[in-house]
Formats: sequence, C-alpha cells, structure tokens
Amino acid sequence: MAAKKKASGRATPKTRKAGGTNSARSTRRAGPTRSTGSTGSTGSTGSTGSTGSTGSTSFNGATDFSGSSGSTESTRLTGVGGLPPGSGGHAQTNGDMILEIALPHIGEQYILGARAPMGNSSWRGPWDCAEFASWCVYQASGILFGTQPNDDPVRADAYTGYWMEQALNAGARISVSEAARIPGACILRNPGSSRIGHIVISDGHGGTVEAHSSARGVIRYALNGRRWDMGILVPGVIYHMSEDAVSLVEASHVLRVTIPLLRGPRIQAVQQILTNQGYHPGAIDGIYGPQTADAVQAFQSDNGLVADGEVGPSTAKALEIDLG
Repeated sequence: MAAKKKASGRATPKTRKAGGTNSARSTRRAGPTRSTGSTGSTGSTGSTGSTGSTGSTSFNGATDFSGSSGSTESTRLTGVGGLPPGSGGHAQTNGDMILEIALPHIGEQYILGARAPMGNSSWRGPWDCAEFASWCVYQASGILFGTQPNDDPVRADAYTGYWMEQALNAGARISVSEAARIPGACILRNPGSSRIGHIVISDGHGGTVEAHSSARGVIRYALNGRRWDMGILVPGVIYHMSEDAVSLVEASHVLRVTIPLLRGPRIQAVQQILTNQGYHPGAIDGIYGPQTADAVQAFQSDNGLVADGEVGPSTAKALEIDLG
C-alpha cells in the first residue's frame, strides 16, 4: 500500500459520501517534489563485460538490461543513476543485503499508513508496504529512496508514488520479469488516481517479502496471480540476477481505475455488493471511477486485504464475485 496523506488514517465506510458519478476523476494531491539521480549518470548502452563470457557480466547504469545469454553464472547489475542527492550509500551494498534485512521481520504488524523511522535500526513495526521497502533499503545501504525528503532519515516519509517518480527520474525502472530474478529488487504497483499502490521486495525466485495487509502483516508471498507495473533497482546498490528462469502469470482480470475508465456488468455487480454492505461506491452505473476505487479500498482495509483499490482475485473472492 501507501496512502497519502497518512495523517488522516484509514477511511471507513461511514465517512464516505454517497451518490456522485464514477465517470469523474478524483482530485489528486499535488505531486511530490521530484528527486533525481546524478545528472551525469544517464547510463551507457553497452556493458563492460563480455556477453559471451562464462563468468558474471557487469552492467553499469544501463536503463534497460538483459542477462548474458551465454553466461552460466549470475548477472551483476548496478542500480542506475548514481546515488540520490544527499544520500550517503554504504560501499558495496548489494540486493541480497536488502533481502536479508527484510526476512527477520516476517510476522510483524501492518497498519495502513504507518510510518517507520528510517534511522531506527531496531524498529519492529508497525509497517506499511512503502515504509517497509524504504526502511530495508536504508538499513542496508544508507540510501533514502522512495521517500520525501530523501536527505533526512528523521523526516523521510515513504510512499509508492515517490518510489515510482524517483525510479522514473533516475532511469531505475526494469521489467517485472527481470526484477523477479533479482534478490532485493523492488516491484511496484503504481498508485494511480486512487493514490494507493503496493510495493514488495523480490527474493529472486518469483517470491516476495512484503508488508502485505492488516490480516497478514509482513509475509513471504508470490508475484504470480497479481498485477504489477514495474521493477526497480535502487541507484547505488549492486544487484545480481539469478540464472534460473522465473515464469510469471499475472492476474488476467483486474478491475481498477484506468484511462479511459472501465465499464461493464461486473463493475456494476461490485458496486451493488459494496452498497449492500454499507460502502459508498457512488452511482451503481457500472463505471469503475475513483469513488468506486475508494469504496473498494475501504472494503479491503476492513477485511485484511491489500488496500490498493483494485478488484483482483483476492478481493473478488472476498466480495464473492466471479471476474470470469
């Protein structure tokens, strides 16, 4: 998750407005001040290693990369764009260290909008997904990423929207299929107009470590059967890609806010169920707009699901609706 602004806490159905149309987009809060990586590190298009080598192949700052097709060992990758301004990275931090820091926190509490003190190495929750990912990265590397501000661990506030913007600005985006093979890489579902997203840490084998939901807390889980938008390599961290292929199958049907807006009978059924249960998705018009997404998010939060405002397999099951 990561909902903004956090001070308001989790919304409940009782406070949501009835009526209205879902065809109107919600007012989005002003975008965060963007931070970029080193402007001089736009990345070379060529690798410094030999593509036919049987050893590891090193890539320095390429915006997009591919593993060495002839390599029998892992591919060594460097996060793109250099270090974020004001970040004092630890020398030779690698993705495995991020994963190792994340694993001992399995079982700890999740609270939507919880804030983690980045500089407190003894913190044991509560967490939300973006705070958990940024805290693990900072503890491993000394780099603040996915936060604003990104130069002060005391005030740093993590958000999936910051993760997305900073990754795009730094050229740190990679494909989900690549990130699934890289321990310590992060994988993101964009917050979109609902201002809710989700972020996880890859275990390099198609699995995750993540602050999941109020019902499950911090867990090990899987990427399969879920919708994702991008993988991220934090600038200044060294990563290694597993030689083992990972087969990913994303959820085939997900109801969410899109441009143009989705419309159909399944959405109308979702709206009716939510209304029957006391939530307020707006007019039962079969249009998946921001108000429907807000009602879905409230339902998810109340039922211990990932509160992202999207109806995927888990939420559909809880709503007792068939996505087809």
